[in-house]
Amino acid sequence: MSEIAARPVKTPDLASLGVIRSRPLVIVDVDEVLGLFMQGFGDYLALQGLEFRLERFALFQNIYRPGETEHLDINVGKSHFDDFFRHACGDMALAEGGSEALRDLSRIANIVILTNAPGQARLARARWLGRHRMDYPLVLNSGPKGPLAAAMARQVSAPVAFVDDMLSNLDSVAEHAPGISRFQTVADPRLRDLAPSKPDMHRRIDDWDALRQAIEAAIS
Repeated sequence: MSEIAARPVKTPDLASLGVIRSRPLVIVDVDEVLGLFMQGFGDYLALQGLEFRLERFALFQNIYRPGETEHLDINVGKSHFDDFFRHACGDMALAEGGSEALRDLSRIANIVILTNAPGQARLARARWLGRHRMDYPLVLNSGPKGPLAAAMARQVSAPVAFVDDMLSNLDSVAEHAPGISRFQTVADPRLRDLAPSKPDMHRRIDDWDALRQAIEAAIS
């Protein structure tokens, strides 16, 4: 999950990242997919004397000063978001079953991590992934993920799957690369009823074991 401003992102050369063209490709988000971002961000905000109230499936509209009914100014919230990625994103808790599922999928497919995160987060995010045995190629993006996912899919000759929590990214992939199998998952149980979904367009599976099986079937 993220709400950062879009910026041009260069399409990575997947071969240079070790991706084998003839193998299936699984493109996976991080926040609320592999890690409990909202929980980690909320813990960080509490240290800043702020409250993170899970009232909607959003970021900056959920940040409040204690006792206030209007959420924090969006720009101030974005500043805290950037600081979280500078100082605390490496402490995020792991989503149950995600690391093990990717390890199993990596036996039959290439795994690429595609995350919307500010540039200063690259090193901390890579270390977090490595610490949890998910040191797959990492690509930082900004804005809708469809164009970049489509560009990566064109570099392989096998089926491609895409996993994200945010409907906007799933819709973007459907628009730019409709042949990619799309899966929505929301790791934090507190958010699942708040997350909008389109089950007729993107398959929604919130359990990583079941999700792994569905992805494997889609790319086999």
